[in-house]
Amino acid sequence: MPSVLIKFALGLAANIPILLVFELIYYFQSEQKAIADSEKAKREVLLFQHETLRAQINPHFLFNSLNVLSSLIYVNSDNANKFTKALSKTYRYVLSLTRQPVVSVAEELDALDAYMFLMRMRFENSFTFTINKIAGCERNKIIPLTLQLLLENAFKHNIATEESRLNIKITIDNDYVTTENNIQPSNDADKGGIGLKYIRKQYKLYAKDVIVEHAGNMFIVKIPYIQP
Repeated sequence: MPSVLIKFALGLAANIPILLVFELIYYFQSEQKAIADSEKAKREVLLFQHETLRAQINPHFLFNSLNVLSSLIYVNSDNANKFTKALSKTYRYVLSLTRQPVVSVAEELDALDAYMFLMRMRFENSFTFTINKIAGCERNKIIPLTLQLLLENAFKHNIATEESRLNIKITIDNDYVTTENNIQPSNDADKGGIGLKYIRKQYKLYAKDVIVEHAGNMFIVKIPYIQP
């Protein structure tokens, strides 16, 4: 009996390393599948959010833009032509984002240039817009449409007239892209927008926190970089 037990124990001991190897292989395969499933889920959420974004904000933006274009056609045909090209560039950028979860700050600023031209035609001398940036920081990555949404919110929720100008500034440094504007609440603004809520949810997917501050009469949003 002792010899049988010894043989059994030795046989079991010899098989333990083999069993451990199989367990480790199974563990790593399961871990990799879980990571892949998680990344797939994140991508699907991201794409869904982009589709939702286009469906909810673009009709409102398009309606206002077409009203401006209709007026320009009769008043200034050259500006109407420029407005049409800027509107086309803005929409082309939005439609290109379907499978582009992050973009460089430089790409976002390039698209924003066309968007701000549209805003100048719409609001004329009712606002100021400045950009301050540190060289090299434009290569950093952020969520697409971040800046356009923040600026759209600034125009949407604040009064912008020649008597009460809306002042908007973007600062691009080593840590954040910061947008700020003076607070001049508009009573007609729709409070049900998805802009800032959308941005916060998107950055949460990358474990990044969007910082929102009220400093005196200034509204400040600090956007972290997804990739340096």
